[in-house]
Amino acid sequence: MARIKLQLPESFIYETSLYVRITDINYGGHLGNDALLSLLHEVRLQFFQSFGGSELDLFGTSVIMADVAVVYRAESFQGETLSFKVTVDEFGPFGFDVFYRVTKLKEGVEVLVAEAKTGIVCFDYKARKKAEVPPAFLKAVNARKG
Repeated sequence: MARIKLQLPESFIYETSLYVRITDINYGGHLGNDALLSLLHEVRLQFFQSFGGSELDLFGTSVIMADVAVVYRAESFQGETLSFKVTVDEFGPFGFDVFYRVTKLKEGVEVLVAEAKTGIVCFDYKARKKAEVPPAFLKAVNARKG
């Protein structure tokens, strides 16, 4: 069976950490796939907030998630702290991709837990249609990338 392959960018422009809660654990005793998606959502929100925006107002437009791809590399357990590195790339006229690298420390060694990508579409909720990527957001991203 073919597996999803993600090619993450070389560098990331944002990093945060989140604690794995008991409610994030599934019947297998490790981080559930649904819980990881919720954590990615929280991280994406924090990422947009780091630009002074939100999912409902990112430089004057809203955004919605159009797709997601996740490649799991290692288990994670309750009580662990996960590090999320984030960047954006692959801009089009109406959207972009958000890339995530999720790691944890185990005995002082960084362990890759997951790699993910969410496809984001800019959206005008009043008109109920796609909107253009705000030039100010692209400018702010490029400024962080250097």
